Amino acid sequence: MPALVVVAHGSHLNPGSHAPTFDHADTIRASGAFAEVREAFWKEEPSFREVLRTVESEEVYVVPLFISEGYFTEQIIPRELRLEGWDVAAWDSDGTSADHATFRARDVEKTVHYCGPAGTHDSMTDVIVRRAESVTGDPDVGEGFGLAVVGHGTGRNENSAKAIHYHADRLEAMDRFEEVQALFMDEEPEVDDVAEFFESDDVVVVPLFVADGYHTQEDIPEDMGLTEDYREGYDVPTAVEGTRIWYAGAVGTEPLMADVLLERAADAGADVGEAVAAVRRRTRGPEPAAGD
Repeated sequence: MPALVVVAHGSHLNPGSHAPTFDHADTIRASGAFAEVREAFWKEEPSFREVLRTVESEEVYVVPLFISEGYFTEQIIPRELRLEGWDVAAWDSDGTSADHATFRARDVEKTVHYCGPAGTHDSMTDVIVRRAESVTGDPDVGEGFGLAVVGHGTGRNENSAKAIHYHADRLEAMDRFEEVQALFMDEEPEVDDVAEFFESDDVVVVPLFVADGYHTQEDIPEDMGLTEDYREGYDVPTAVEGTRIWYAGAVGTEPLMADVLLERAADAGADVGEAVAAVRRRTRGPEPAAGD
């Protein structure tokens, strides 16, 4: 049986940033879909560079737990894994459509199926919806609600914004929410002005970040006006300029993310059997009851 390696950024400053990676890996490990499941990080141990040496399987599926294609998925991870002959053109991507490509990893003699990031997979749209359901306690949330999909935004990599717009467009096409808007921290349109972009009285805000940390727990709540000081906390929902803001926190903490990682591997050829369905049943759990 092949192995699965989930690679994520990690952090020296936020000790909780690795929690979603370990949680989702544990969920997949329990499914029995792979002989081994490993986690690896850029800023923590185990490292990208060493992780393949900890794997016994000769065939490995590597799934980046990143939101968008860019510097880390296109340069850092392939370099650290020592993928022989890596060329980003192998993904044949327009910035959101990276699927998978197969290479040999130098010095460990393993076949590596390198997958596109979890954050651009189509099933991420389901995770965003699930966040809206969870934060409102309503499995049918949508009518009368706006939905803001929030990304970091950066002038250094246009693909960062592409991923946010991609899911916002898919969500709008679902025709479930009254309004859908892509917003950003560091570029226009900015999340600071969230209430100005919606006519709906209720707006769910879902940040497309892997883990809760400085941006999702401090910057965004303060920027939106939920609180003047994040240490004082805030209510969910909180009224901002007459709009009730339902702030969901980082999408990567949603248990359903484990399903996305499995689907990435399955798309690359992994025989996961019934694991995808089993993990989805486990991670969705009971539907939230309206009014809870």
